[in-house]
Amino acid sequence: MIDRLQAELDRLGVIVPGRPLVVGYSGGADSACLLDLLHKLQLDVIAAHLHHGMRPEADEELLHCEKFCEERNIPFLSGKADVPQMARDLRVGLEEAGRWARRQFFRQVMHQVEAPWTALAHTEDDQIETVLFHIARGTGLHGLIGIPGREDGLCHPMLTISRAETRAYCESNGLWFHDDPANNEIEFSRVRLRHRVIPELESVHPGFRQSIGRLSEIAAEEDAFLNGIAANSLEAIEQLPNGKLAFLTRDCEVILSRPGLIALPAVVQKRCLRLIAQYLGAEPSHEQISLVVQALGAGGSGSITFEEGEVVTEITPEAVHLRQLLVDEVFRFPLTVPGDTESDHFGWKLTAQSWDPGDFKQEPGSLDVVIDPDASAKNLHFRSLEPGDRIEPLGMEGTKLVSDLLNEAGLTLAARRRLPIICDMAGPIWVPGVRMSDRVKVTDRTKRGLKLSFGPLQDPSWS
Repeated sequence: MIDRLQAELDRLGVIVPGRPLVVGYSGGADSACLLDLLHKLQLDVIAAHLHHGMRPEADEELLHCEKFCEERNIPFLSGKADVPQMARDLRVGLEEAGRWARRQFFRQVMHQVEAPWTALAHTEDDQIETVLFHIARGTGLHGLIGIPGREDGLCHPMLTISRAETRAYCESNGLWFHDDPANNEIEFSRVRLRHRVIPELESVHPGFRQSIGRLSEIAAEEDAFLNGIAANSLEAIEQLPNGKLAFLTRDCEVILSRPGLIALPAVVQKRCLRLIAQYLGAEPSHEQISLVVQALGAGGSGSITFEEGEVVTEITPEAVHLRQLLVDEVFRFPLTVPGDTESDHFGWKLTAQSWDPGDFKQEPGSLDVVIDPDASAKNLHFRSLEPGDRIEPLGMEGTKLVSDLLNEAGLTLAARRRLPIICDMAGPIWVPGVRMSDRVKVTDRTKRGLKLSFGPLQDPSWS
């Protein structure tokens, strides 16, 4: 068993030299087996145990888990969650609330100990139950994969090991473990599958377990293949909005050429839409994706909102625009002069530095400008767009609404919400990538210049 575990760890590539591996340790036979085997492999592991706040005996089980780790000199971290209350608050079942609580706990532990992965002790039996549950609920190819080997910081190195094997390992090695009574409560869907459905399927075909394993492997290979085709197709039909300011909204919107998307086979269209929706944080249903594809073929315009992530798909004659339904975030902060002002949330950086006023050519729509700081009304700051904002565009007479300039620049709604407007006490003086104000321009009387630069936070060309 230990050789099979080592081979799976190598295949998954989750052992990072110099970094620990967090192990989800509930005290059950599966997690006790995994933790003991990893310890025998002399890996740097940290046990993470979450008290679910559901059973009175859980307090004693936590102490047993801690002792188990002390005997092996394994670091032990524990947490507590009120899963029943979470289920009520989130309006989900206890199983779903428990999974959510554990995932949040493991993320916190990984961040605390700087671990790249958490290993979970799901077994071959869990994999079979998951695939059958997905089939019963309705699934596409991805659902037939079941539990992925590694995904989103979680890895599952025991999917080729059965529940019977882990229990036998614990018993033969004298390891303490406990049985969760929930594993026999028939009202849980997985328990019904375990005790009623799977035994019947095994009686129909003795090789049922191996068949499910092959099905999952084939589904994983074909799902990855189709994802690759969809990704290549997206590269050809994606339209980058917002020009030089495209970096503002890379994480919250994607625009595709409608003719380009329609030209793809329907199965690839659906795969493209699903990949983008998932990237933006949504899990659209088969019906929702099908509605979008039908709307594409029917012509005209419209919009469809995906559940579980609040992502909307807007269809126009020329494009298909998928975007997060963002809440307006009003912001206002002083500008660091000289120095850098960074927004980790929106992913941009503003730099202010002294500059020779004669050594710069102003260009409309630039991400760099040089202003005359002595011509400004002091107290430079940046803020979100406000209704009625006006600016005297460089080289133009009179003022103009900033909102009109943003429309003319073709900026999307998301970009307008995120773009910082540079202001002084009298109002806007620079809209990065759009226009600067004529009243702070460099003239023959300018004694000193201030260069303002705007760009992506992680652009390697910035120093």
